[in-house]
Amino acid sequence: MGAHFHIMGHNGEYDFSVRWMERIMPAYDYRCNACGRASQFFYKTYKDYDAASTDGSRVCPNCGSKELVRTISRVAIPKPGRNYAKMSSDEMLSVLEGGDAREVGRLMHEVGQDAVLDDPAMADAAKRLMKGESVEKVEADLSASGGDAGT
Repeated sequence: MGAHFHIMGHNGEYDFSVRWMERIMPAYDYRCNACGRASQFFYKTYKDYDAASTDGSRVCPNCGSKELVRTISRVAIPKPGRNYAKMSSDEMLSVLEGGDAREVGRLMHEVGQDAVLDDPAMADAAKRLMKGESVEKVEADLSASGGDAGT
């Protein structure tokens, strides 16, 4: 029995699998010191990750170098039951800058509920964001249609 989570971060997408009594690793991003290219490696278990870290099997798919450095990416993890209406302005700004379209859509829907309900374009924008459409695309479409994109 398990669950699967897909999370969007600033530097890519992350898939996490969670199983009862079994630890599963996410995909990790690396940067090659030789050519500068970014790449991603997925390991099913900690044991697989540890083995790749010591046996030299992790190589740059672009140039073949073994000089890879793991990059730490910031990810936005939505919290269950988050009450956006009670957030401070700094917390709301963090949500907006976090880049998670679904979380931005939920914030718009909860905090700006009156405006969203009164403006069909804003209601559509909130729905599209909650479905995961990119903030940039929704904002561009909203601006093109004459809606207020927050600028």
